[in-house]
Amino acid sequence: MSRSDAAELQSALGSALTEKREFFRTAGEYREDGSYVVSRRSADSTGNAKVFESFETLQRLYSRLPDEFDADDVGRTGITGSRRHMLIRHFCEHPAFDCEIERRNPLRAKKTSTTTLVEATAD
Repeated sequence: MSRSDAAELQSALGSALTEKREFFRTAGEYREDGSYVVSRRSADSTGNAKVFESFETLQRLYSRLPDEFDADDVGRTGITGSRRHMLIRHFCEHPAFDCEIERRNPLRAKKTSTTTLVEATAD
């Protein structure tokens, strides 16, 4: 493989491995190091973001939450402040998570499927 072909491939791989996807209120970003960042859409401060080791780490967090959950439930995992609400909204907006907002004030979500993420990804 030529040097220019290798550089082109490296650039294409980098683009495939890093992706930022914006939703209505939140955004999710896959980073080159394998981490996944949930942030408020269009926010630029770290106070509006939560970094996970990987997307799978976020999926495990979701699977440990009860069928109906709120900020207190998310906070029991060690996540503090407004990031708890941001994660609830991200779970409801991201297509990989089968849940919806059940109540807006106080914010509460409900899982809409009895199939766990592990079962869904195995299929």
